[in-house]
Amino acid sequence: MRSTRPALALAVTALLLGTAACAAGPEAEQPAAPAASSHAGHTGGSAPPPSPLRDGERFVDVGLDQPYTPAAPNGGTDEYRCFLVDPQLTEPAYLTGSQFLPQNEAIVHHAIFYRVDPEQATEAEKVDQESTGEGWTCFGDSGVQGQTAWVAHWAPGAGETLMPDGFGFVMPPGSKLIMQVHYNLLNTSGADQSGMKMRLAAGDSGLKPLETALAQAPIELPCEPGGSGPLCDRETAIADVAKRFGAESAETVEQLNQWCNGGQAPKAGNTQHCDQPVGEAGTIYMAAGHMHLLGRSIKVELNPGTPKATTVLDVPAYDFDNQSLVPLKKPVKVAQGDIVRVTCTHDALLRKQLPQLKTLPSRYVVWGEGTSDEMCLGILVMAPG
Repeated sequence: MRSTRPALALAVTALLLGTAACAAGPEAEQPAAPAASSHAGHTGGSAPPPSPLRDGERFVDVGLDQPYTPAAPNGGTDEYRCFLVDPQLTEPAYLTGSQFLPQNEAIVHHAIFYRVDPEQATEAEKVDQESTGEGWTCFGDSGVQGQTAWVAHWAPGAGETLMPDGFGFVMPPGSKLIMQVHYNLLNTSGADQSGMKMRLAAGDSGLKPLETALAQAPIELPCEPGGSGPLCDRETAIADVAKRFGAESAETVEQLNQWCNGGQAPKAGNTQHCDQPVGEAGTIYMAAGHMHLLGRSIKVELNPGTPKATTVLDVPAYDFDNQSLVPLKKPVKVAQGDIVRVTCTHDALLRKQLPQLKTLPSRYVVWGEGTSDEMCLGILVMAPG
């Protein structure tokens, strides 16, 4: 999963978090290797049926009209592909829930749905027409100009996601969705025809609007003890990310270091964190964390180290196959200027223990779009004001 540059955040949504001021944490003690099931990479099985409709809701299905066979470009093993899907909205509506249905879960790493207005949809149609095959390649974001809004996503382990009662994402008439699917072809291939079951409520139902905010931290994970090779050099590893995903991916790595470490020399280690000021007051209702296969733990905190300190999300034993967006037991209010800190711990030793990664050469791991790269991302669903 990714954000805009840097990461999944800046261009995908009207972020409530501002620019970052971050720091690298001390190296964490190496924990014991997890069971294979906790870092399996992809799990199969059919999705459970959706919950009954709430008052005023209806289901609308969107997705691929025909199968798409991904092909990773630039010698990599990952493709981010965007598809324009149309919920046929003629009146204002709210998106109050979603259930992504990965038709070929063995190759689907994640999916994000960006809302676009009619003008942006026309731009997306143009991009689609100028691209070869169904959809278009879109590493990092939606691949179209202008502000888009992140309104739904799926990662392994997620089922149906319901917004809290009384809330939803605004869907104006004529708006469409860009469905970004990250296909990982590291160990398998094949075609896919995924889609999503949308839960919609009428625009005059008096719901309060939601937005998705993203908090990210850099990855500066050196090669595992005893590991060696050209990619153990940080600059070589960054150049490899740029080759596979484009120059902007390398810029993301340096931007994260600039914003989160003040541009000082990167502090390599298992644990990194980033402090980001809140740009607009609001209330957090749901949260999730996203890392890849080397992830050990992730935490999102508000105003750490102060009397107002609050833990928003704490996943001490991260499981790649359990990344659901979950409601908070108690909503968390944030004020403009509050600090959100996201902290992630990764474990380079897992590269030689997990079947998906053990055949790959040792490398210095930085932020990257591939399943064999890493991320540190807190996903927060908020109501402004």
